[in-house]
Amino acid sequence: MTNRSFHPGPRRGAATASTGALARVPTGVLVRVLAGVTAVALAAGCSAGHPGRADGAEPTAGAGSRHASPPDIAPERTPGTPRTLAANLAVPWAIAFLPGGDALVTERDSARLLRVTPSGRVSQVGVIEGVDPGGEGGLLGVAVSPTFARDHYVFVYFTAASTNHIVRYRYDTALSDPVKILDGIPKGRIHNGGRLAFGPDGYLYASTGETGDPSLSQALGSLGGKILRMTMDGRPAPGNPFDNVIWSYGHRNVQGMAWDPAGRMYATEFGQNAFDEVNRIEKGHNYGWPKVEGFGGGGAYTDPLLTWTPAEASPSGMAYAGGSLWVAALRGQRLWQIPLTSDGKVGKPIARYRGEYGRLRAVAASPDGKALYVSTSNKDGRGSPKDDDDRVLVVPLQ
Repeated sequence: MTNRSFHPGPRRGAATASTGALARVPTGVLVRVLAGVTAVALAAGCSAGHPGRADGAEPTAGAGSRHASPPDIAPERTPGTPRTLAANLAVPWAIAFLPGGDALVTERDSARLLRVTPSGRVSQVGVIEGVDPGGEGGLLGVAVSPTFARDHYVFVYFTAASTNHIVRYRYDTALSDPVKILDGIPKGRIHNGGRLAFGPDGYLYASTGETGDPSLSQALGSLGGKILRMTMDGRPAPGNPFDNVIWSYGHRNVQGMAWDPAGRMYATEFGQNAFDEVNRIEKGHNYGWPKVEGFGGGGAYTDPLLTWTPAEASPSGMAYAGGSLWVAALRGQRLWQIPLTSDGKVGKPIARYRGEYGRLRAVAASPDGKALYVSTSNKDGRGSPKDDDDRVLVVPLQ
């Protein structure tokens, strides 16, 4: 197995992470100030309740103002009743589709890569060698080459003995020809990131976490706390801002990435104590962690589109389908629907299936866009599994 290790390239066009008044405010103080302002704003405008509110909790969204309420945008499609496609799985972490409509599903702790047909037949593709599961690490993301019919490439992101790796396989009737295209992604008991996805530009994107060391997020010499963009060989994609594989930085732990039909990129991010986020991801932008959590970038950092409290969300996977972003909530135990306008404005999030299926981890849109595949994560050590957990659910979009 060959590999490409990360070596930081020259810094070019980077925002200065230590400038501005925000950089001099300790994170804990800033969070308490922002939380207090949010509480005052909500108490003043929301004490009587909100008609149309999703579930008694009002997320904060940015629409030109730090505490602006998101607009009421009618979603193009609403979800129907979920059905169980596959059951008795073990922490299904990621879902990606093959051209024929079968889904590849990773299991975090077992290191198994599974194949699930639209009729629900489950088979084992293989067990990924070198996976060292523990804590939040293990076999995480999976992505299928957009030119799979020609190259038969499948990519996986996993926690190994010392770092996180991205490995490319050839998949015909079995996995073969493993090539480690990138290593050097920091590993930790927590915050390993792990999502893989191909963007509309044809390049491979990967999300990473800061492994519990917040300083990594602002360090352009580290792959921790970043979103990466690369070729199928693990080289920096053309147009990357820092002459390496880093696309954006200042992230705490990103586990969801999606693109709308216009090619705009979005990502979910776990906050610490106050604010989970949905961000619009743009080339070279600094998203503020650990200098700021939630809104309050002040020009030095890019503010999120909207935030939730961790109890409402703890957001993992994300997909776009039917005019909305769909976000799987772990601690929040619900599927969030976030309507989008054609110009990328976010509407008021709607909580779906609150508490019905437990912790939700992965979300992927079916190839025809008419359904979502959603995985539960009740066997990850933080949930209360039922007899048939974990599951892959199919959610029809009406």
